[in-house]
Amino acid sequence: MCGMAGRTLKSKDQAVSEIRLYVSTTEKKAEQILDILSFCFGEEDFAVGTTEIDEKKDIWEASVYMLAEDEAEVHERIRDALSEEFPDAVIEREIIPDIDWIAKSLEGLKPVRAGRFLVHGSHDRDKVRSGDIAIEIDAGQAFGTGHHGTTAGCLETIERVLNAENPRNALDLGTGSGVLAIAVRKLRPMIPVLATDIDPVAVRVARENVRRNGIASGIALETAPGFHSPAFDRYGPFDLIIANILARPLIKMAPQLVNHLSPGGSVILSGILAEQRWKVISAYSGAGLAHVRTIWRNGWVTIHLSSR
Repeated sequence: MCGMAGRTLKSKDQAVSEIRLYVSTTEKKAEQILDILSFCFGEEDFAVGTTEIDEKKDIWEASVYMLAEDEAEVHERIRDALSEEFPDAVIEREIIPDIDWIAKSLEGLKPVRAGRFLVHGSHDRDKVRSGDIAIEIDAGQAFGTGHHGTTAGCLETIERVLNAENPRNALDLGTGSGVLAIAVRKLRPMIPVLATDIDPVAVRVARENVRRNGIASGIALETAPGFHSPAFDRYGPFDLIIANILARPLIKMAPQLVNHLSPGGSVILSGILAEQRWKVISAYSGAGLAHVRTIWRNGWVTIHLSSR
């Protein structure tokens, strides 16, 4: 149904555009289209979701966001996926121009407060106040400046968990810019952190951000797809696991993730659209964890679970 699932995306160190392809329809049909898009694209570099546009007229948009090498190819995959149930669907396209994220972070992004954390660029060092836990991030080619609802939600939950618990170690799975690993280490300097990402560019950016924040030791950075690295056995099991990825891979890896969690440990999950939260909670409840709390930020949720 989805077609061409093996196509190659441009790597993050190449010039790419973010693309939003969407269908305007009713709420009921938008949810059905969301299920199809999630099935087709959820395991790739895409986020899918629905947005209410006009409550009175019942107009919703079902969207897929992606970094794509070939816009026409992605459009064709969506048309193929919807052809059986929604043959008359009109697929509209919004292309977000290439962005120099380094320039963007320096010129346009304001500091972000999430609990005691203040995430800022190098141009905003003067915004740090007494009592702030300052994290300096110029994201470059990796995700995670604190401005996205998933990152902010993770930071708030990290502070809550570390104020209530005393983990002996932590794992930041899919570290991106390294902001969450840095947050753990800054709030609890004695906790060793393993930070991994499938993308070597992200690991390189994270390593630079760790250095930028004056952390000389305590964060081990590894390039690893999922849990496929000896580093997980070398450093684990983990009292705290943080994974800010996407709902579909989080659901798929639930048994593996829980196997790397220490008894009594906590898990913080994000990269999850609000409407996907129950599927994620169900997957991890089935793997033996208890739901502690969910927080919402700009249509995204961060979920805290515990093995207690």
